[in-house]
Amino acid sequence: MELFLLALSAIAGVSALDIKVANTGGNATSGYAYGVMFEDINHSGDGGIYAELIRNRAFQGSTVHPSVVDPWTAVGSAALSLQNLSDPLSSALPTSLNVAASSGPVGISNPGYWGIEVKAQKYTGSFWVKGNFNGSFSASLFNYLSNATLASVEVPSNASSNDWREHTFTLTPETDAANVNNTFRITYDASATDGSLDFNLISLFPPTYNDRPNGLRIDLMEALKGLNPSFLRFPGGNNLEGDDPPYYLKWNETIGPLKDRPGFPGTWTYENTNGLGLIEYLYWCEDLGMEPVLAVWAGFYLSGPAINETDLQPYIDDALNELEFIMGDASTTYGALRTSLGYPDPWVIRYVEVGNEDNLGGGGASYESYRFQAFRDAINGKYPNIFVFASTVAYNFEETEDVGGDYHQYTRPDYFVGQFGFFDNFTTGQKTMIGEYAAVQPNIPQGGGVNWDLPKFPFPEWIGTVSEAVFLLGAERNADKIWGAAYAPTLQNLNSYQWTPDLISYSASSDDDVLSTSYKMIELFSAHRISEVLPVDSPDFGPAYYVAGYSNSSDSYIVKAAVYNSTEPVNVSVAFEGVSEGAEGTLTVLTAPEATSFNSVGSDVVETSTTSLTAGSDGVFSFELPDLSVSVLEVKG
Repeated sequence: MELFLLALSAIAGVSALDIKVANTGGNATSGYAYGVMFEDINHSGDGGIYAELIRNRAFQGSTVHPSVVDPWTAVGSAALSLQNLSDPLSSALPTSLNVAASSGPVGISNPGYWGIEVKAQKYTGSFWVKGNFNGSFSASLFNYLSNATLASVEVPSNASSNDWREHTFTLTPETDAANVNNTFRITYDASATDGSLDFNLISLFPPTYNDRPNGLRIDLMEALKGLNPSFLRFPGGNNLEGDDPPYYLKWNETIGPLKDRPGFPGTWTYENTNGLGLIEYLYWCEDLGMEPVLAVWAGFYLSGPAINETDLQPYIDDALNELEFIMGDASTTYGALRTSLGYPDPWVIRYVEVGNEDNLGGGGASYESYRFQAFRDAINGKYPNIFVFASTVAYNFEETEDVGGDYHQYTRPDYFVGQFGFFDNFTTGQKTMIGEYAAVQPNIPQGGGVNWDLPKFPFPEWIGTVSEAVFLLGAERNADKIWGAAYAPTLQNLNSYQWTPDLISYSASSDDDVLSTSYKMIELFSAHRISEVLPVDSPDFGPAYYVAGYSNSSDSYIVKAAVYNSTEPVNVSVAFEGVSEGAEGTLTVLTAPEATSFNSVGSDVVETSTTSLTAGSDGVFSFELPDLSVSVLEVKG
């Protein structure tokens, strides 16, 4: 790689590039895929794309993250405490919030996930109460800066100390709030109680994408839709594994009514509610037209312990049960369970990833020797048409020529550019996916990859975005080996996060969404899909890197390019075999003011220019590409 970078520097002044594209002899890509990798990091699920507005709605906790009252606060003279009653709301939600007061208007207040966006639209909510109460509750949205009630509704109650009673309501503010400094409140007259009430599973939803119950946040779903994604890899990443026994992401604890979902301690410093569960993921795929790429737990915890080979079968069975739940008809045990929950129509799974990054944390030896093969054999034994692939490309398995993998790369811009040709000689058997990639740190004089002890980019920077484009072009040139790629992490709550940079950032306000520079690059590339990568006569790479091909969907020839580390603009001439003088083309070029430019709240630094081109003599398109640019030339066939 060091030699490659020296060569890269040596040719940085090259200012002319002649590309001649043949119209036959390429390889069909089956639609090289730009996709999404999702795990609940940076409050990507709870407090992110999962639209629930109430934080700590059910007081879920574990030995890792014990249950807390925070961020709930008392209204009036109420005293708040957590209780584990002998008859809880459910075995999954054993802890409730006790509100004690003898008289006067009292209640509880929640600030949401660092604010609540209030618009003139319908909000649907519910809460469960146990305790004697002879009155009604008031549910409201309240702005604490202006001390104004934005919407309020009386909720009749039949609460009793004999059992838990659910209360439902809707709130419809008449105008949009000026800011997100809003809270949700439940208040009541304490004199109508026996001294205290217990509350649990207090929920409030805005409208959701496609009006899905327990659904997803509209603005973030629309942002993802803008990427035209082909697949969703879920539940993704370290959160699948869990840190230590007995905690990992169990699929059957993410289905059914919310009161039956216990949550679990994720690997990113907070408790997950599991409100965003298996069904919600599948509807997410359905709503955005994405292929579900399902990851199953592979018997390994992030902190190191792996399940012994002799004890692995129950976990293999659990993966098979999950697949039956998704795909089985009502005559099967788990297909019948899905049907009983109100989802009679099965989904189809064609891709299953076994585990996540099993080359890390000490899981490699067991993964290579028995864990991967055991899961793969069992899944393909029942579902022979599912493509079961490994969570890494680091190992050789029993049938090496038949195993695809998942390649992850986090590094610096120069190193990414040095990997442009990495996949040219890549051999892992079946097709591999790039499940995670991102430029995470600036270049250093001595070269080299990422240093995890040093700070990372707060947002994707333009030089990193261009280097990622070079890396993706190298992958797409080898689309017979690489079937798709997903930037990671995808989402970041600006108020609470553990990892940067991220593709899309947001806060409680939908006005603060940040579509990063890398988002803009992927948006451009994904909008111009190549169905067949075409050969190029005497290819010359650096400082301009490119891939050429044909798109069946748009009936057009395409050249995607990125210029990195050029001392002057690159003069480009492109000729497609069979395209003659006078043909029309469109050139779209993305640039940014500086290498270190990045998008942030209210600021989009990416500059887009679109130019109509006409082929000159011999059908040649001529144009100029500046340094640190990403571009697409499209010529109708």
